[in-house]
Amino acid sequence: MRDEFAQANNLPGNAIQHTALNEFIARNYACDLEGKYFFQNGPQRVFITLDATPWIVRLIPANRDLSLLTQCQTLFEPQGALSDESGNIYITGLINQTMDEDRGSASEGKDFIQRESLSIALLHDHDLDLFSDLAKLHEQACSFGGSWSWHGKTLPIDPIHSNELSKRFGFIQKPKP
Repeated sequence: MRDEFAQANNLPGNAIQHTALNEFIARNYACDLEGKYFFQNGPQRVFITLDATPWIVRLIPANRDLSLLTQCQTLFEPQGALSDESGNIYITGLINQTMDEDRGSASEGKDFIQRESLSIALLHDHDLDLFSDLAKLHEQACSFGGSWSWHGKTLPIDPIHSNELSKRFGFIQKPKP
């Protein structure tokens, strides 16, 4: 969370430690048709500046296997992965997310729907070692390519430059109200 001072000075802000606030944000996290992510707080929208992607996923042990869960505890179903010039791993896949299909009228969330859509998530850096155990990598240009195993399937790992992510996956990193 970044207060006015942090925003004015381009500082990273502070991690939200309050459990109830984290749960509130997760319950009300959504995006609009333009690709702006926000959380709805009554009639007010709090737009989210995205450092990388709309989602961050963790590899979580589940039933003798692994699951991918977002920061909102939403299941993320992978279809592949991308690796950027800094060694970040992004998981591409399907997620059931809250969408505002309002198209700009002031309905205060009356047109929110749940929709499965293709999205992208940054793999949390604490899970990079575990991911590398699932992957077969080879160097490509300024990144890595290869494949990784997920629930008996072989999924691709392709290179990407980080500045291509928002355009390719349709999200706005620094939305304006």
